[in-house]
Amino acid sequence: MVRSVIVGSGACIPPNKVTNEMLSRIMDADDDWIRERSGVGCRYFVEEGTATSDLGVEAARAALENARVDKSELDLVVFATMTPDYYFPGCGSLLQAKLGAPEIPCFDIRQQCAGFLYGMQLADAHIRSGLAQTVLVVGAEVHTGFMPWTAGNYDYMYGRSASAPTPEELEWNNRFRNITILFGDAGAAVVVKAWDGGDDAGGSRGVLDCILRANGTDFDRLYVPGVGFKHRPYVSVETVRAGGHIPEMKGSYVYRSATNSMAAVSREILERNGIEVADLSLVLMHQANLRINERVQKMLELPDEKVIHNIQRYGNTTAATIPLLWDEAARTGRLRPGDLVLMVAYGAGMNWGAMLVRA
Repeated sequence: MVRSVIVGSGACIPPNKVTNEMLSRIMDADDDWIRERSGVGCRYFVEEGTATSDLGVEAARAALENARVDKSELDLVVFATMTPDYYFPGCGSLLQAKLGAPEIPCFDIRQQCAGFLYGMQLADAHIRSGLAQTVLVVGAEVHTGFMPWTAGNYDYMYGRSASAPTPEELEWNNRFRNITILFGDAGAAVVVKAWDGGDDAGGSRGVLDCILRANGTDFDRLYVPGVGFKHRPYVSVETVRAGGHIPEMKGSYVYRSATNSMAAVSREILERNGIEVADLSLVLMHQANLRINERVQKMLELPDEKVIHNIQRYGNTTAATIPLLWDEAARTGRLRPGDLVLMVAYGAGMNWGAMLVRA
């Protein structure tokens, strides 16, 4: 049986480290307040002008080098993001051109925080069907486009200016602080190749199973209300002035729904494959909020040594979180050949899912 194996990974972290103390310069949110609600200690931001596709390209180059795969060998690109460079086209073909890859199909997918899992299933389906042999799966985000701060606020936050926010600017920034404290910019990628078992008699490497779910009933508990083709025009000065271009989130709903959905789909995929928690080597959860993940860990009775978090260092990087975790684990020796890994995510839409992978 042909399996889809992750043969290499890479990441791109922007240069600007933004601590909670730095954010407290432009909003009423100190380190204790932010950590208590999210677990985030710092995050990284791009310089203005750096696009999501730029982070994706750098992550892709690192992944190809790590995999010892030339870009000419790629058959397919899957790019997951909720922060594309442009409303259209998507980032997939932009990455293909910047990377100098062949004129291969490029999928752009919009499952937000669950995007990487959806992308991996798409790659796996192409490989199993014989449509592709080598696939690049990318998750990247530039969330700073959502931030409501002025250029002067950025400069003050970075210590480049002595001009503090005005009372009006501070009030505006505080309005969105429950969202803006969460996010960071990043890109991460994996190279997935077809593998026929080789000398592994059990044929156990690669993607073993995947379960994806979606339910749009309560989409407006986590969404961007004011930009889109429900409106005419799809964006306006009035919309931006009202803050309609910035995500809205009902935190208590998202917490309950995310914890219950992630725990349930994890149990389902483990039971379906006859796997116990004790059999798992690592669990890579989407890094949306440390409190959500700690609750899921408790619900699944996972010991600390099986769960990796990096939201403390990077914040929520949406589609990049799980491949970023994979890359870190591989580079630091936490992920070893033969390890059984559970990936699980929940995001806006609502979209969620779980995947079992043998490294």
